[in-house]
Order: sequence, then C-alpha cells, then structure tokens
Amino acid sequence: MVAQFLGLKLRIMGNAFRRGPWQVFGLVLGLLYGGTVTVLVVGSLVAARVVSDLAGTHTVLVVIGSVVVAAFALLPLLFGVDDTLDPREFALFGIPNRSLATGLLLAGLIGVPSLVLIVCSAATVITWSQNPGTVLLAVVSAAVAVLTCVLASRVATAIAHAFLATRRPREAGSVIGILVLVVIAPVIILLGTVDWGRDGLGTLDAFAGWLQWTPLGAAWSAPGAAAQGEWGTALLQLLIALAALGVLWLVWIGLVGHIVASPEREARSKAYHGLGWFDRLPGGPTAAVAARSMTYWGRDGRYWVSLVPVPVIPVFVVVALTLAGLPAHYIALVPLPLVCLFLGWSIHNDVAYDNTAIWLHLVSGARGIADRAGRMFPPVLVGIPVLVIGSIATTIAYGDWAVLPSVAALSGAILVIGLGLSSISSALFPYPATKPGDSAFTQPQTSGASAALAQSLSFFAILILAAPVLVLLVLGITVDEFWLAIAPVAAVIIGFGTLFVGLWLGGRLFDRRGPELMAFANRND
Repeated sequence: MVAQFLGLKLRIMGNAFRRGPWQVFGLVLGLLYGGTVTVLVVGSLVAARVVSDLAGTHTVLVVIGSVVVAAFALLPLLFGVDDTLDPREFALFGIPNRSLATGLLLAGLIGVPSLVLIVCSAATVITWSQNPGTVLLAVVSAAVAVLTCVLASRVATAIAHAFLATRRPREAGSVIGILVLVVIAPVIILLGTVDWGRDGLGTLDAFAGWLQWTPLGAAWSAPGAAAQGEWGTALLQLLIALAALGVLWLVWIGLVGHIVASPEREARSKAYHGLGWFDRLPGGPTAAVAARSMTYWGRDGRYWVSLVPVPVIPVFVVVALTLAGLPAHYIALVPLPLVCLFLGWSIHNDVAYDNTAIWLHLVSGARGIADRAGRMFPPVLVGIPVLVIGSIATTIAYGDWAVLPSVAALSGAILVIGLGLSSISSALFPYPATKPGDSAFTQPQTSGASAALAQSLSFFAILILAAPVLVLLVLGITVDEFWLAIAPVAAVIIGFGTLFVGLWLGGRLFDRRGPELMAFANRND
C-alpha cells in the first residue's frame, strides 16, 4: 500500500509537466531554485566539517533548523496549500486510519521542499562526523528532523483544509497571521541592527540557547552537543525531539480519522434575529446610515482587514524610534496619535465599499449630510474609548500629567480632522475597492494613479491640518509649558472646524454627485 501511495504522488508530480507552458516554466524555475539552494546549503555543511569552531557551527544550525521547522508548520496555516492527497479522498476505500496516515506521511516526503530538506539534513551527518558515535546520533537526528517537518506540514495542511475551508475562517486566519508577523517584526528589525561581523554569533547564541530545548531545535542541536562532548545534553535533546515527533504522529492519526469520517465543511449562513443596530439607534436618516455602517463594521471582513494597520503601524514606528535611540518618554507620545490618524482615515473610501448598495442612499432621498454623519458613527464609537484610555496610558508612560490635555487634544484633533476630510474625499475621490463577498485580501486592478493619489491627498491633508497642534505640543514639552495650554484651544478650533466643514462640503458633494457615484459603483461592479 505504501508503494501505491508513493507511485500516486510521483504520477501527480509528473502530471504537473503536462500543464500550460507558463506553468511548466514556473515549475522548472522552482526546481532550479530548489536545486541551487540545496547545492549552496550542502556545500556550506560539508565545509563546516573542517571548521574548528564547533560551538559556532552548532549555534547556526540550531537557529536555521528551528526556522525551517517553524516554516513547515506555519506556512500552510497562514497561506494555505493545495492538498493533492487529502485524506478525505480515500474515505471510500476502507483503509485503516493508521495505514492511511503512514502512506500519506511517506508520500509527503516526495516533493521539492521535502527533497531539499532530506538532502540538506543528510549533509549534517558529514558536518558532525567527528566519530562513529556522533555519526550515528546525527543520522537519527536528521531522520527525526525530516519526519518532524513533514509531519508538522501535513498536520498544518490538514487543519487548514478541514477547519479553514470557508472564506471567513481563512480570512480570520490570515488576519491572525498578519498579527503574528507584527509580533515577530520587532525581532527582525532588532536583528537588522546587529553588527553581525562583531556581535552576530553572540546574538545567535542567545537564540540558540533556548531553541535547542524546544521541539523546534532539539533535533538539530543533539549531534552538535555530542560533538562537543556533552553526551548527556545530546541524549536529552534527542528525547525531546522524539517526544515531539510522537505527539505529532498521534495528532496526525487523529486528524486523518476525523477528516475521513467527517464531510467537507461548507459555509453556513448565520441566522440573525432582530434588527441589530437598527433597533439600538433612534429613527432618522443619520441613524439608519450609522446602523448600516456599524453592521458592516461588525460583519464585513473587508473592514476588519482595513483596520489591521491601526494597531500595527504604531508598533513598527515605536520599534524604529527605539532603535534610533529616541528617549522612551518621548516615544510614549507617538502611538496614540498614530492610532487616531489611521482610525480617522479609515473611512476615506467608504462609498466604494458600498458598491451598488449606494443606490439605497440615493433613492431614499436621504440628505448628503445625513450620509456623511452616519458613516462617522463606527470610528467615533471606537475612537472615544481609545482616546480616553490611550491619553491616560500615554501620560502615565510619559511621566508628567501636565501633558494630558495636550495629548488628548492632539489625538482628538487628528481623529476629527480625519473624519472631516474623509467625508469629503469619499464623495469626491472614490476609487475601486474589494467587492462585497470577495476575499478581503484581493485588490481590484485600477488604471492610472487615482487610488494612490486619493489616498495620499487624504492622508497627508490630515497631517498638514494637525501640524499646528503638534507644533504647540512640542513647544510645550521643549520650550515652555504655556504652549501646553494653547494646544487644546487650537485643537478644538482646527479639529471641529475641519469636521463641520467636512460634513457640510461632503454632504453637498454627495447630493450633487449622486449620479456620478452610482455610475462609479456600476463600473466597480
């Protein structure tokens, strides 16, 4: 039976060369890339055999090996893969779960990533061939590492295929993946600042110190520890790797049994009771638009994805400023205004998200100012607690309560300026957006630079109008606290002035450009 699974996988790989010429070209390019990587890695591992610094070689292999294991485990979950040997396809053959799991696992060893991994792992035997004992341990560790990677990939693929089959779970998983990358990003930025010629090995050694005791790096660490004479450590790490492999094997068998016995998941329509936000808000055109906007923000994945940068970008900025050496109490003043900036800017293209549903606003006879004000309700509802809590947290982190009014005024001004300008730009410069029901991670193709221009104008206009309040805050911190008392006054005048002008002008534009907006929606459909 194992031979049949292997033969089936080989035939599937062979059929890939019968596709279109460009697909075959891409496949050949991938094979050449995999071959090049294999040659380079194997050459490096063979050359490492004659390097006298065993500890340095051990550190590098543990870190790189851990990254490889993590990639095999996480990439199928984050980005999905086409499972050509889905266990569900064999449900009618009556194959025992353990036999089916074994066959699919061995079939998973056939593939470009797996073959590259096998060859490179085998080369580590040469790296650690100091004596027969280390050779034997290196052979066992290489086999465990390969099986761990393939099993982790199979388990992740099965989970993604079984539980993330519908669009909404996939998009939720992608959002989580983005957040995971955000958490990892500061580490990557920090590594980019390391002087690798002087401090690189010490930095890697700090990572390897704890990775070697995890399932990610234990199998890669064991032969290196033995080569340095630490046989007790090596055997303990091998036990950790074998235990992790055993757990993965049990999980894989359980998943195969569950998938074979379960029908393929389909998207379920959720039953909603009552009118939701339409019940909670009072009657009237503005309340109706606000209720519809809140419903979209709560149920439409396009809005969730567009809001991901709101907490993400401040993290990158804070890390960059920290690495640049800016004092921590000044950096504490940065995140809240950035969050308010992106929150106010988030509705700058809200009309395009309606698609053809914009006709409801037009035929109902609702005034443009009601449409403009109603669309502000979600960011205002989110922004108020963010502003209150964030201002207090920022002041505590800064260490001086005298800046609280100015920090709150600056952040609030940025928020309401963004809302006012977005009310104008969404009616004046709408650009194509993802259609309702499509994946939130797709972006329609547009000709020209209309989207980039609209985004740039609406974004930088917020910064320009908020600049006076920012200058007053900086003067109050660096020159004289007198300016801290002026900043809130300027924030109220500029912020609410922009908000009211934006509502009035955006409403006028919406009333006057209703037919053009409807025509735009039809072109976007």
